Amino acid sequence: MNNTATFKRMKANREKIAMMTAYDAPGASALNNAGMDLVLVGDSAGMVVHGYSSTIPVTLDDMVLHTRAVKRGAPHLFTVSDMPFLTYNGDITDTIQAAAKLMQTGGADAVKVEGAGATIEVISRLVHAGVPVMAHLGLTPQSVGVIGGYKVQGKNEAEAQQLIEDAVAIEKAGAFALVLECVPYLLAGYITSKLSIPVIGIGAGSETDGQVLVYHDALGIGEGFVPKFVKKYAEVQQEIDKALLQYIKEVKSSVFPDSNHSFKMDEDLADRLYGGMTK
Repeated sequence: MNNTATFKRMKANREKIAMMTAYDAPGASALNNAGMDLVLVGDSAGMVVHGYSSTIPVTLDDMVLHTRAVKRGAPHLFTVSDMPFLTYNGDITDTIQAAAKLMQTGGADAVKVEGAGATIEVISRLVHAGVPVMAHLGLTPQSVGVIGGYKVQGKNEAEAQQLIEDAVAIEKAGAFALVLECVPYLLAGYITSKLSIPVIGIGAGSETDGQVLVYHDALGIGEGFVPKFVKKYAEVQQEIDKALLQYIKEVKSSVFPDSNHSFKMDEDLADRLYGGMTK
């Protein structure tokens, strides 16, 4: 099983890190079988699985439920679980208890937190408590109400300089990795070169140490908005739609189930029990 030292070694060896989200056991099993380096149980489950318009409604219990499912599907795959909205912005005791629940009850190997500022001290406290922490800068979905929507971050000099300073501070605080989301690729590449910890990009270009995508986006499952930075590696939704239409057609025409999908019974026994009703 990979661990935090594995990912730092991969960066040193210039071996790219492949990460993807999963929210359930089948998805996690598929990632594990494919050889994914690590899995993120993202609070994006709120939008992808639960139908919310943002990640804000996702609760700690939701994240524990999804994390437990992922660990059942891939018990040996290194699993990072998002700490949801407002679970790490108050009393540090509550923060540590929330992280403990994700790890002890959910089975997470690490947690992920968004933002800088006061969050940097939170990272330090969690790490000192024994919790491996992945940080997240750039577009931070839990803060969309503050930053004014889903948009590229770090496009002007002041924002770019702040991201650089925040990334360095996050490394000093003890985070084992950093996710950069929706950041210009030149800036992302520079930040990656400045840090000794792995930088995993999503909408941040190819010069980061690895990439992460949402499972459903990458496989073309579901409908609705797909960000520019997503590459679809399949169009699974089209196959799902075709299969469901065929199922409805066969049910209504009595084609399904046929004899291959039905259970048999001794005819004499059926006659005795049901008076030949099966004939």
